[in-house]
Amino acid sequence: MRNIYAAALLVSVVLAAGCGHPAVPRPKGYFRISLPEKSYIHYDTPCSYSIEYPQYAVINLHPGAATDTCWMDIEFPSLKAKIHLTYFDIRNNLASLTELSRDMAYKHTVRAEAIDEKLWADDSSKVYGILYDLKGNTASSVQFFVTDSTRHYLRGSLYFTAQPNEDSLMPVISFIREDIIHLIETLNWR
Repeated sequence: MRNIYAAALLVSVVLAAGCGHPAVPRPKGYFRISLPEKSYIHYDTPCSYSIEYPQYAVINLHPGAATDTCWMDIEFPSLKAKIHLTYFDIRNNLASLTELSRDMAYKHTVRAEAIDEKLWADDSSKVYGILYDLKGNTASSVQFFVTDSTRHYLRGSLYFTAQPNEDSLMPVISFIREDIIHLIETLNWR
């Protein structure tokens, strides 16, 4: 009989001790992001190339500081993102332009957990380059450069107007990365 009383007392003490702890709040969640349907518009840029860009984006041109440079942004207002594009005429500076793009991507190694490089080579349209996927809470998640190796050079980078948080931004990063690949695949030099 004593064992039953001891067991009942032990259960009562455990239950009473468990009831005194405050409730633990649930971790913060992220808002659901509604992504638009993929659709593209052909665009002949004032620079020496044409592309197809998403119909849910807006193009903003910026006057270049030099005659051989052309800057523009492809903005995604609903996703709070921008792809910064910079076009250069190649003037015996392909190596320095390529090194500049590499340096700009690897400048994020302070925050990046990894940087994956995907080589790009399309002989039919003469588009060659590298696509950089930056993993982690970096300011820029995707960067790239493409060139024809003789006259044209285009560099791009994806930025958000939000604090970098890879967990919450991953669906949007993946979504816009597909648009960047489409842009590269439809790029034509003039």
